[in-house]
Amino acid sequence: MPFQPVARPEDLTLFKNLSAEEIRSILNAARPQHLEAGEFYFLQDDPAEAFYILISGKVRLLQFTPDGQQTLLRIIVPVTPFGAVALAEDEVYPVSAQAVEPCAALVWGKTLLNQLLSRYPRLAVNAVKIMAEHVQEFQQRFTEIATQRVERRLARMILRLAHQTGVKTPQGVEVNLPLSRQDLAEMVGTTLYTVSRTLSQWESQGLIRAGRERILILHPHGLVKIAEEET
Repeated sequence: MPFQPVARPEDLTLFKNLSAEEIRSILNAARPQHLEAGEFYFLQDDPAEAFYILISGKVRLLQFTPDGQQTLLRIIVPVTPFGAVALAEDEVYPVSAQAVEPCAALVWGKTLLNQLLSRYPRLAVNAVKIMAEHVQEFQQRFTEIATQRVERRLARMILRLAHQTGVKTPQGVEVNLPLSRQDLAEMVGTTLYTVSRTLSQWESQGLIRAGRERILILHPHGLVKIAEEET
């Protein structure tokens, strides 16, 4: 049975302004790669030899400091590209990509990728846009950490995750990711204590219900108000 990778590939930045035949050719050139939870697509500082689009499951991007401390930078959900640094020459992956649950991804190796970029110039333009989007995202995250209160950053992060993976329940919107409070602290650049205190405060206000690795948003408008607060 043919592997059906992307329902609407023309909606992805990578395939913008390419014909249906060109998109089909690019997708057919990829190979699927399946991982179990806990396995890695690549490790930080490995040579950047492949580019990926996640088809199912969830992947977390981790960065390790020289002294071994781990920081969770981002959660990848379908259908998101990752490993875009492979589009550049002689680069290494700046992060590790670990499967949170059983995952499937499309993979283009570096040699094949270079051939496709040469064959389809529009693909190269789109690839540069993807890399620029990633740089812009991390610049925005840095600016938020430098200029915004922790409460606002945390509210924005939870709402962003809810938009990506949220599941509606009779009680509210559940963030469908096994994220610990330490994970949230790493993603917003603060301490475990501060995240725990803030979540407890929001629970007492009826905004959320937080478990060990579960967040249920009871009052989304309340979180939006905190996220958009200017002072």
